[in-house]
Amino acid sequence: MSFGTGGLFINESVAVARLHVRGEDWDSTAVAAQQGGAFPVRKASSARRSIREIVNRLRQLSADELALFIEGERSEQAALLWLAACRAYRFIDEFAVEVLNERFLSLRTDLTYDDFDTFMAAKAEWSSKLAGLSSTTRAKLRAVLFRLMREAGILSLDDRILGAMLSRRVLIMIHAGNPDELQFFPGAERQLRGI
Repeated sequence: MSFGTGGLFINESVAVARLHVRGEDWDSTAVAAQQGGAFPVRKASSARRSIREIVNRLRQLSADELALFIEGERSEQAALLWLAACRAYRFIDEFAVEVLNERFLSLRTDLTYDDFDTFMAAKAEWSSKLAGLSSTTRAKLRAVLFRLMREAGILSLDDRILGAMLSRRVLIMIHAGNPDELQFFPGAERQLRGI
C-alpha cells in the first residue's frame, strides 16, 4: 500500500525514465535519480521515498511502453502511469476493475469516498494487512487514490468517472500486451471498435 505517496508524478517520472539505461536494473536508475536531483524537494527522505515510488511504477512498463511514455503526449504519459500503478498495486487494479469500470458500465458515474470505504472494508475482510490499517492511513490512501485518478483523467474534478479516451498508440499497445488491462480504463473496450 505504498502508493500513499504523492500523485502520478508525471514530470518527475519522465525525468527518471530518461535516466534509465535499457538493460540495467532499476535500482541503478533510482540512485542516478537521487544523485542527479531528478526530484526537486527540500528533504532528502521525501525525494528517496518519491523516487522509490516512481521507480516501482516505471519498472512495470515494458521497453516499448517506456519508450512511448518518454516520447508520448501528456495524456499518453498519464495513461501509462495509471497502467503502471494498476500493475504495481493489486488494490488499485481491483478498484479500477471492480469499482470504476463496473460503475461506468452501469452508467453510475458518480464516485464518492463512501465507495472507496465500502471497497476497502470488503477487501479488509480477506486481508489482515488491510484490516490492520489505521483510519488515518485509510483516509490518506483514499485521498491519494482519488488524486491519482484525477491526474490520470479517470475522474473529473467533481468526482465523475470519465470514459477512457486513450490514444490509438496506447490502446493498441495495451491490447497487444494484455487486453484485460483495458478494464483499468473505464469504457476503453468500446474504443477497440474504432481501430
